[in-house]
Amino acid sequence: MKKSELVKILAEKSGLNSKLAARVVDTFFGSIKEALKNGDRVEIRGFGSFEIREYGSYVGINPKTRKKIQVPPKKLPFFKAGKELRERVDKGKEK
Repeated sequence: MKKSELVKILAEKSGLNSKLAARVVDTFFGSIKEALKNGDRVEIRGFGSFEIREYGSYVGINPKTRKKIQVPPKKLPFFKAGKELRERVDKGKEK
């Protein structure tokens, strides 16, 4: 699903115009991004949680040159599906 499709569904189901629905979607995802940027964990019950995971530096190999390179430490967002979402996807049941 693309963001535009999500906006369209939100507008249809809520009765909002598409411009306002787009602002709601942007605000929602912007809030998650800002929380993760600040190091906070975001949990949406029944859906899942977002958090930042830190990965240390390691030696990797450049696939083109086959030379060893030092990969710097990094922080990446991580999503863990909640129990209800996992069950819906696994069994295809509607609640």
